[in-house]
Amino acid sequence: MNQIVQNDKKYVAGTYARFPLTIVRGKGSEVFDENGKRYIDLGSGIGVTSFGISDDTWVKAVTDQLNRVQHMSNLYYTEPCTRLAKLLCEKSGMKKVFFSNSGAEANECVIKVARQYGVEKKGAGYHQIVTLNGSFHGRTVTTLAATGQDVFHQKFLPLTEGFLHTPAGDFPALKKLCEENRVCAVMLECVQGEGGVIKLDEDFVRKTAEFARENDILLIVDEVQTGNGRCGAFYSYQRFGIQPDLVSTAKGIGGGLPLGAALLGEKVENVLGFGDHGSTFGGNPVCCAGAVSILERMDDAFLAEVNEKSDLIFRTLQNAKGIRSVSGLGLMVGIETEKNAKDVVAACMERGVLCLTAKTKVRLLPALNIPTEVLKEALSVIVSVCAE
Repeated sequence: MNQIVQNDKKYVAGTYARFPLTIVRGKGSEVFDENGKRYIDLGSGIGVTSFGISDDTWVKAVTDQLNRVQHMSNLYYTEPCTRLAKLLCEKSGMKKVFFSNSGAEANECVIKVARQYGVEKKGAGYHQIVTLNGSFHGRTVTTLAATGQDVFHQKFLPLTEGFLHTPAGDFPALKKLCEENRVCAVMLECVQGEGGVIKLDEDFVRKTAEFARENDILLIVDEVQTGNGRCGAFYSYQRFGIQPDLVSTAKGIGGGLPLGAALLGEKVENVLGFGDHGSTFGGNPVCCAGAVSILERMDDAFLAEVNEKSDLIFRTLQNAKGIRSVSGLGLMVGIETEKNAKDVVAACMERGVLCLTAKTKVRLLPALNIPTEVLKEALSVIVSVCAE
């Protein structure tokens, strides 16, 4: 046991079941342990390092900003914050942005906006939000309540009230729940990541969006994991042909630095007034400068490459020995294996490929710019491990 592991076990809260691996450096989609062993990273920090480790353009943007000003309170204007907000609105079709530090905080913000809108437009009691079974929206007391998985509702009670859960894909059930309750919003992930990398049925998503629009119910799309190019479009909802009223995002937006954002559509762009919400570190200029360097490169040609790599993954893994099914969208992939998923991940790690799990599946979230040859090398290891 090296000193890093010893200190972690002694001083860090035991909330993570870490792999027996210490990463000390990396470049792109390759990382190295303290012994110099190379690993191909197919997890990207759970979808965070969009352009891999130590991307040159990102490093320069972050370093240049560090040499200007590393932080300034939100009592003042900073250029990276406004530049990033403009980029996000132009790429998403939304109107305004509130910056935070994480996906859970972004979800807290959109929940607050939705509740305020419901009360202002429809009256007291219109604060309930419908979410889907299998969803995951964060680990705060409120976003745990929003999460549609019973396993997350066993501790830290009482959770925040006001959330109703309904089966994913069952539009009549969702419609009935909305009609029988004082609902201000419906909240969904177009691909349920922590729920097993399950893409929602497109007809269900479109019907939900249409119903919400017709009944002045806000549509919230959680793009924390699916967004920022991960699903082969800037945001996953764009692949479903819908336009939400509220979007939450984080993870890949910052390229490796903590950053979250709540995107507000036309209906709700002015719901928040002075003092209604805030964040000390939200819109941090260093994080925003890094994000700008990431998002500016996500043009149509780049997203087409993401989809080409996605096709390669699906073609390689579907019908391979030991693999039952492949799910997901873009470079957000779930693999149902005949072997236990954790055993597959452990065997791949032993052979120099780092994967993740989601429920009972192996999960892949590679850097969006992973070189094709490196991706093929990693996929050959997965295929080999699953076939044994």
